[in-house]
Amino acid sequence: MPNSISKKNERKWPRLQLAIPVFVRTRDGSGKDSLEFATAINVSPGGALVVVRRSLPKSALVSLEIPSSPIGPVKGLKPSLRIMQAKAVWVAHLDDYHLLGLKFARHLSTDATAVSGKDLRKAGSAV
Repeated sequence: MPNSISKKNERKWPRLQLAIPVFVRTRDGSGKDSLEFATAINVSPGGALVVVRRSLPKSALVSLEIPSSPIGPVKGLKPSLRIMQAKAVWVAHLDDYHLLGLKFARHLSTDATAVSGKDLRKAGSAV
C-alpha cells in the first residue's frame, strides 16, 4: 500500500483545504526569535500544513498566529483561538519554499455547541 494512503487512513481528523495567512514565530538554538508571514494550506484540529520561505528543522517549536481585526466580545459567541503552539513533525524542502507538517500542542476544539446564525442575529439586534 502506498505510504500516502496508509498515512491518510491513520489521521484522527479530516483536513480542511483552506489558505489561511499566518504569522510563524520560532526561536533558533541560540535564542534568536524570528517572525515570518506564511500560509497554512490545510488545517485540522490536530495540526496544519504550512508553507514557509525559511527552512526550519524537524522538531522545531513554532507559534502560529492568525492575524485578525480586533473584535470585542459578542454575546453568545465564544472567543476564537488566534495563537496556537505547534511542533514540526516533518519538513519538505522545495525550490524556494518549505512545507512544515505541524502538530498542535493542544488540538483545536471541535465543540458542537456552536451558536447558530439565527441566535447571533438576535443578539446583534438587541444591541
